[in-house]
Amino acid sequence: MIEKTKFGVGIIGCGNICGAYFKGCAMFRAVEVVACADINMDVAQKAAEEHGVRAVTVDELLAMDEVDIVINLTIPAVHAEVSIKALEAGKHVHCEKPLAVTLEDGKRVIETAAARGLRVGCAPDTFLGAGYQTCRKLLDDGWVGRPLSGTAFMMCRGPEGWHPNPAFFYQVGGGPMFDVGPYYMTALVHLLGPVKQVSAVTTKGFQTRTATCEEHFGEELPVDVPTHYSGTLVFANGSVVTVGVSFDVHRHTHSPIEIYGTEGSLCAPDPNAFGGQVRVFRPGNEDWRDVAFTHGYDENSRGIGVADMAQAIQSGRPHRCDGRLAYHVLEIMHAYETASVEGRTITLESTCEQPAAFPLGMLTGVLD
Repeated sequence: MIEKTKFGVGIIGCGNICGAYFKGCAMFRAVEVVACADINMDVAQKAAEEHGVRAVTVDELLAMDEVDIVINLTIPAVHAEVSIKALEAGKHVHCEKPLAVTLEDGKRVIETAAARGLRVGCAPDTFLGAGYQTCRKLLDDGWVGRPLSGTAFMMCRGPEGWHPNPAFFYQVGGGPMFDVGPYYMTALVHLLGPVKQVSAVTTKGFQTRTATCEEHFGEELPVDVPTHYSGTLVFANGSVVTVGVSFDVHRHTHSPIEIYGTEGSLCAPDPNAFGGQVRVFRPGNEDWRDVAFTHGYDENSRGIGVADMAQAIQSGRPHRCDGRLAYHVLEIMHAYETASVEGRTITLESTCEQPAAFPLGMLTGVLD
């Protein structure tokens, strides 16, 4: 147990997502953002002025005594490098997803943290929001019986029409699986526990994509990764879930995630959000029934995983967005491509603990 009432947080990477972390961390009593850094100091200064913190270089941030936890919001290609540098500076780390691009780098991050007695966390933390905590409560309380199977779909036409910097989505470490897949895979592990086996097929719909966002309108973007993934996950608890993610689909009518049990079915919301509609069907009902949230945080609460890590360090308990969970998700995502290339079912080497559900009745801003 550590006697510290508030942990200082430093943000490295002041791009598109950093504002959500600044605002989200401000919701929780255990953390306070004190500084930010970026390789572009103009960008860091703009973020610092907007949110009332110091803008510093990366090396200066890592040397700050008041920074206990680093939030790593850099591009995926340097996630592992920046996380390891922060750990070597004696800081706990919470990384944007994915944990790393390669499994080897993911292992290095986990091993570095363990060797130094530090914590590693990783996005997404959306499963800690009202929507998926309510879904977990329903499953744990047996509303649909024993989970048998399920489906999960994230399919769209890609981000080149709206994202201000879409090129990296089609580079190694991007694509629908590594960009959006972590939300779905993490939500499923939260609901059902670790995955045992993966079988899958991956394809690439187009060799190039044409950007239509204002910033890069008309630019041709090379596609270096698969853009459609279709596969089946076999969980350690015996559940079998069909999962498809794609940047090649104009429109579809699938729910984000559905779980089918011995006593009914659960329809879960978009795991890329904190709220959303939760519905249950049980025999005897005429149709799905909406379920009120059992937990709080239905608004954008990015940073809740950082706050949970801080409180976990204080009390000595495990934190929920654990690096080993993120590594397991990383292996699941890599297994899709390996299964497709090799034409076989992949048995995963890693496993993880199913994250603990939040208790009922927590005070706002406190996660124990």
